[in-house]
Amino acid sequence: MDAVDALNEIAFWLERELAPTFKVQAFRKAAGIIGALDPEEVAARARNGRLKSMKGIGDRTFEVIRQAVDGGVPDYLEGLRQRGQQPLATGGAELSSALRGDLHSHSDWSDGGSPIGLMADAARTLGRDYLALTDHSPNLKIANGLSAERLREQLDIVADINKNGGDFRLLAGIEVDILEDGTLDQTPEMLDRLDIVVASVHSKLRSDRSTMTERMLGAINDPHTNVLGHCTGRLLQGSRGTRPQSEFDAARVFAACAKNNVAVEINSRPERQDPPDELIRLALDAGCLFSIDSDAHAPGQLDFLQYGAERAASNGVPAERIVTTWPVDRLLEWAGSGK
Repeated sequence: MDAVDALNEIAFWLERELAPTFKVQAFRKAAGIIGALDPEEVAARARNGRLKSMKGIGDRTFEVIRQAVDGGVPDYLEGLRQRGQQPLATGGAELSSALRGDLHSHSDWSDGGSPIGLMADAARTLGRDYLALTDHSPNLKIANGLSAERLREQLDIVADINKNGGDFRLLAGIEVDILEDGTLDQTPEMLDRLDIVVASVHSKLRSDRSTMTERMLGAINDPHTNVLGHCTGRLLQGSRGTRPQSEFDAARVFAACAKNNVAVEINSRPERQDPPDELIRLALDAGCLFSIDSDAHAPGQLDFLQYGAERAASNGVPAERIVTTWPVDRLLEWAGSGK
């Protein structure tokens, strides 16, 4: 087995299991180190033990590389593959299998941990027809948000990937910050060039109900907005701690989403589970469309869609109301209809 592939696949399975970041990075880093070397040199260094003395190669990664260059599937990888045969979620299997794509993901251009190409490859391996690359906008400096210039550069990379993408399509997108006045944190010119715009609130989440409602309505009424991202901003668990949900007039917000053809995101991250069940049902009754998204910041997290499908199914959301079950041509027609 190719040693670089083995290391990257191990990182994928660890990301899927929400393993500590340092553990995942050890395998990604080792893959980068040996990927820069000639494969024959890697094999020779692994067999004579010299690879073990290289900075960034630890005992476990050395063992994986040695077993791979000897022609077998490394024991550690085999164990992860066996665990990975179990579904992440216990429900929603039928709906999960109907999902064709994912409209919310991040790369190392903002606060994700992996290159764009690696994210696209993982989505393709998982059987997705399309993935929207939605790195953050400039206002979110803590997440290295993209200026118009950087976003313009990223569009060229997306185009290059799609030249050789076969049946898979990487969609040009953004997770754009909803500013305090309800406007979107990117130039209209750049938003016009994108396939998908996910609009989310990331700041002053404890604003009063009226302020937050008007802020969200401003973004929903913008014709560029396709998806309302993690609408309550809550956190239930994880390394960032917990955070209560924002207060807003959900009836007004979801009525505006239905009127403007904006999908309500069912964010699949385990620490978010956003919106809460009662708000999913309220959006369903309001006539909203939905988008089940991973909000992945690493390749293995793209499989989080299983969690979102489980929650959608348990709340009675039919597949035809979920835009990420649609084929890419229909999805793009919907996404571009208001522009």
